[in-house]
Amino acid sequence: MKAILMTAPGGPDVLQYTDIPVPSLSGAHDMLVRLKAAGVNPVDTKLRGKGTYYPGQMPAILGCDGAGMIEAVGPAVSRFKPGDAVYFCNGGIGGHPGNYAEYAVVDEAWAAAKPAALSFAEAAAAPLVLITAWEALHDRARMQAGQTVLVHAGAGGVGHVAIQLACAAGCQVITTVSSGIKAQFVRELAAVSAIDYRSEDLAEAVRAWSGGDGVDIAFDTVGGAVFEQSFAAVRPYGDLVTLLQPDAGVNWKLARMRNLRISLELMLSPMYYGWDAAQAHQADILRQCAALFDAGKLRIHLSHVLPLSQAAEAHRLLEQGGTQGKIVLTME
Repeated sequence: MKAILMTAPGGPDVLQYTDIPVPSLSGAHDMLVRLKAAGVNPVDTKLRGKGTYYPGQMPAILGCDGAGMIEAVGPAVSRFKPGDAVYFCNGGIGGHPGNYAEYAVVDEAWAAAKPAALSFAEAAAAPLVLITAWEALHDRARMQAGQTVLVHAGAGGVGHVAIQLACAAGCQVITTVSSGIKAQFVRELAAVSAIDYRSEDLAEAVRAWSGGDGVDIAFDTVGGAVFEQSFAAVRPYGDLVTLLQPDAGVNWKLARMRNLRISLELMLSPMYYGWDAAQAHQADILRQCAALFDAGKLRIHLSHVLPLSQAAEAHRLLEQGGTQGKIVLTME
């Protein structure tokens, strides 16, 4: 089969398009999936540049997100059969092979039926960002209908689905963007307001929009200075969830004085540590999101769809920044 091998940490050119054997089933619950598409995420570029979670296991196949058709199943598989279409987040961090390939092996517990409303490319773009946004908003921040939510970088991969999940839950959403085009895009996703962070004061804009106190929930997908700037944009006793590790020099005084609840979110931890129950929960998130897709309450925006052979170019595009939605590699 064709696959993209990461031969060593470095720039995009370390991603080599080559032939390797088709993987075989080893576990009773394993499924062999003929991949139709694989999502490209920022974590892929970080692992390519700095090294994977398993530096001793090289070369590696990156790509956590995949969608395709099941071709074979292990003897204990009960939820799926050959010919079923699935989507999932599994592998790609350096241990279990990822999805920049024509075939992948995945345990049935980590997969969900592909939403009928989505193409394979759209489905492959969805899992990591869906799980990340769902865990941050529903599991960490305990989002409830009627709340106000600030989503940073709302036009990005995680941001654009976070806006939709919050709106589907009955919340009002304000988001940050860097251009008028992105402001229009997020409003089409049902964000009530968009802040141009290049020219507006974040805290002032959020407090004015929310009536003075700030939002109930802030979701930081950017990190760095944005995390600390968000303290003043969250109401007292509100929630702030971040995807990034806070900087060592963060001044926590305002967060403490406002009694904020700070949460961290890394959806890759269950895969890394082998937390089976948490991975099963993530598959359940995909099943719930499939219902939202098929009901027309959720959509995935694709900025670029490239053939598998152009994985290096996909990484270059992602690292340039400014992408709306997701980048996807297709195998056909």
